[in-house]
Formats: sequence, structure tokens, C-alpha cells
Amino acid sequence: MTTRISVGILAALLALYLVLVGQRAVLFLGTGEPVAVAIGVTLLVLPVIGIWALVREILFGVKAEKLGRLLEAGNELPDDELPTRPSGKLERDAVDGVFPRYQAEVEATPTDWKAWYRLGLVYDGAGDRKRARSAIREAIHLYGR
Repeated sequence: MTTRISVGILAALLALYLVLVGQRAVLFLGTGEPVAVAIGVTLLVLPVIGIWALVREILFGVKAEKLGRLLEAGNELPDDELPTRPSGKLERDAVDGVFPRYQAEVEATPTDWKAWYRLGLVYDGAGDRKRARSAIREAIHLYGR
């Protein structure tokens, strides 16, 4: 629940920032000066990109959470008991030890969204956020078929 609150607060702050930038863009456009108009146009494009990125990330989070709940309801989440560091993060060596099993599961059933989601969780446990997000995006894509 605290993650949702944090996301909500950050989204609200980003929205406020985008509104303020949009107001400044209109002021620049209103001057009629070529350089100021160019700055104004640029400032209008940036909020559009920011809104697109925000919506995309929120949708990713909602869809990933939905798939996680589905796996949890079916008791299909990885149940490996792995040692953790004092910080709460998983021990990298322990994650590396279970990784081949989840990688082999994806290779054996490349169209199974559940296998991809579990692989994403293992990547995340190993600290490889880029591959974790990629695997979970693939799971979302396969689930939507």
C-alpha cells in the first residue's frame, strides 16, 4: 500500500510540475520573439513526453501487479527460500543458483506468461532491473494474447 501512496504522490508532483511548465510555455509563446517561441514549443513537447512516460509506467505497474496476484492466487509464485543481506536484498549467489531453473522453464515454454513473470522476479532478485522489467513486459504481452 505504501508503494501506491508513493506513486500517487510522485504522480501528483509530476502533474504539478507539468502544469507549471505548460504555463511557462504559453507565456513564452505569447511573446512573439522567435527564440522565446522556440523555447515555448519545446516546453509544450516536454510535458507531453512526461505524461506519456507516466501513463506507461503506471499501466506497467498495474498490469504487473495483476499478474502477480494471479500467480499468488494459484500458488504459482517462486517459493525458493533464499538468504538475504541485512539490507533485505537477496544474496546474489543464491539467486544465481536458482536462475538456471527459471531460465530453462522459459526456454521450454516460451509462450507461457507465468514462466516469463517468474523469470522477471528472479532477475529482480538478482538486481538486474532492466532484464526483470523486460521479462515482465513479455509476460504482460503474452497474457494479453
